[in-house]
Amino acid sequence: MNFEMLEGEFWFGGYVHEGINQPIDENSHYEIDLRLNQSPNQAMPLFLSTKGRYVWGDHGFKITFNHGMIDIEGDVTVLEGFNNLKGAYVQAMQTHFPFKNITLDLALFKNPIYNSWIELTYHQNEQDILKYAQTILDSGMPPGVLMIDDGWTDYYGSWVFSKGKFPNPKQMIEKLHEQGFHVMLWVSPYVTPDTLQFRELRDLDLLIKTKEGKPFMLEWWNGFSAVLDFTNPKTNDWMDEQLNNLVELGVDGFKFDGGDSLFYDNDNVVYSDATPDEQSLLWAQFGEKYTLNEYRITAKAGGMSLLQRLADKDHSWDEGGIPSLVPNSLLQGITGHPFCSPDMIGGGQYLNFIGLEDSALDKELFIRHSEIACLMPAMQFSANPSRVLNKEEFSKVLNTIEIRKKYQSIIEQLVINAKETGEPILRYMTYEFPNEPVEAITDQFMLGSDILVAPAAEKGIESRSVYLPKGNWNYNGEMIVSEGEYKLFTCALGHLIVIEKIK
Repeated sequence: MNFEMLEGEFWFGGYVHEGINQPIDENSHYEIDLRLNQSPNQAMPLFLSTKGRYVWGDHGFKITFNHGMIDIEGDVTVLEGFNNLKGAYVQAMQTHFPFKNITLDLALFKNPIYNSWIELTYHQNEQDILKYAQTILDSGMPPGVLMIDDGWTDYYGSWVFSKGKFPNPKQMIEKLHEQGFHVMLWVSPYVTPDTLQFRELRDLDLLIKTKEGKPFMLEWWNGFSAVLDFTNPKTNDWMDEQLNNLVELGVDGFKFDGGDSLFYDNDNVVYSDATPDEQSLLWAQFGEKYTLNEYRITAKAGGMSLLQRLADKDHSWDEGGIPSLVPNSLLQGITGHPFCSPDMIGGGQYLNFIGLEDSALDKELFIRHSEIACLMPAMQFSANPSRVLNKEEFSKVLNTIEIRKKYQSIIEQLVINAKETGEPILRYMTYEFPNEPVEAITDQFMLGSDILVAPAAEKGIESRSVYLPKGNWNYNGEMIVSEGEYKLFTCALGHLIVIEKIK
């Protein structure tokens, strides 16, 4: 199938990881294959147009935008007549991925989330988790959800606390609860071979197999593992039992990692036929039951009750780092993933934090990341800011938490609205202002309909240009009248530009 782009038409969709490279216009050459999620983040078989058109394909498709022509390989639906980007999104969402039974706990969207990964990496242990939590409180940061990351078990598939690392897990969890934290644990669908759990799962036939009938061995970032077969209902029952034991211990929820489509093979032997994308989706569906959850990668999971984080970002100013946070988060919202988290502040790539004594950490970047994240649905720290920043620098991070507190009720209202309507929480300018020339603006966003946020994501800048749509706006108590124009605003380090629409 091929057809022409309309004059002045812009398109968004596909891979969330590609948000930094969108929108696509009549001058673009852009190709993407959605028949298998080849990205490290969320994927949806959906493209949306600012002219009220959309493309949807249940089984994915390959699409090429070539200087005004659109060519599609695959079975797709192309519909039009929905006026603008918002109209196209609402129609596509209601038709193909309606939001139902969204049970995510508001705790994910209140105070910041704290993740122990950067501080402890694979060396998670009870003493240092408690120290991490206490340091957060002692520094003046509020308690929130605390995620204990990879390394709390002896090996994968044994979803019990390592006795050597966590001698008193129940008491630890009780202590964290007393301090005001919710506790989440990292889990994955992988099983370390040559273990008791591996042999049990193999004998129960709950593992993915090769054509030869042997357990399929996946090579992933942590080595080689067998993989749970979630097409088998008994596998779900087995994993439920493991996690329910942890819930009885006091654990509040889980960070579900892995499940990347690229980690499955088309010739995998499973209980019920499933493509790699369908296997990935089954892992996402498994975690929906937990009101505190987090996923980094999903395929066709728009409209689901999931907190969906951006893929780990580099600690950098280039497109792999913080400049991608806003555009990728915006694309999350318009593809059915409104409950989003813009990665761990400072970046989730732990190798970037090795050798801090050699000034590997860019403190300006860390503070800017905190500014960018503070008015997004979820705000997540990992590297402890009071450790990596001096007192003056840390005060700027505390200020971003105060900004979040100021708009907390609005964020919560928008989360509730997204649960009920499926509308994005963070919105493209063109979503809210379809009659203004804002289609290509992706470095500022609307928080709902009335709050314009324009973060800084370039090193060393102290001011930036912001497009103000027509109307009256309130900036720090001063009314600004705009005819639909760019205006220059100060954005010195520690200063986030937030402009409120006057109704």
